Amino acid sequence: MTAESPAQIVQSLFPLLAEGKTREAAALFADSVSFSIPHPPGIPWIPEVDSAEGMRTFFELLRTHVQSKEFDLRQVIADGDDVVLIGRLVSEVRKTGRDIDTAFALHATVEGGRITRYHLYEDSYAVAKAYFDE
Repeated sequence: MTAESPAQIVQSLFPLLAEGKTREAAALFADSVSFSIPHPPGIPWIPEVDSAEGMRTFFELLRTHVQSKEFDLRQVIADGDDVVLIGRLVSEVRKTGRDIDTAFALHATVEGGRITRYHLYEDSYAVAKAYFDE
């Protein structure tokens, strides 16, 4: 039996999240995680995260505040332990009913079979507009 590649490990995260399996998704992460999602202050689904348990909290907050509508993974770039996913997300902010429609890039690192880096880049202006604009 061969071990999963870093790209396979990172990609296995999204079906788990789509099914609401936050505990299983968090189990893909190491005890120590470098987490970054640049965002405006006050976005309630982006907490401080530094661990697998923190990732679980993030995934649960995300499900509480945002309803995923589309996830279009367009490219996977893998180089050793580093994996970059490029695509498009459409999500509805439950509080406002407005959509966040954004391109994204996710830089993840996998070490020892666990994800140690989760840096997501998206249109923070679109996030703010969907959440804050009245």
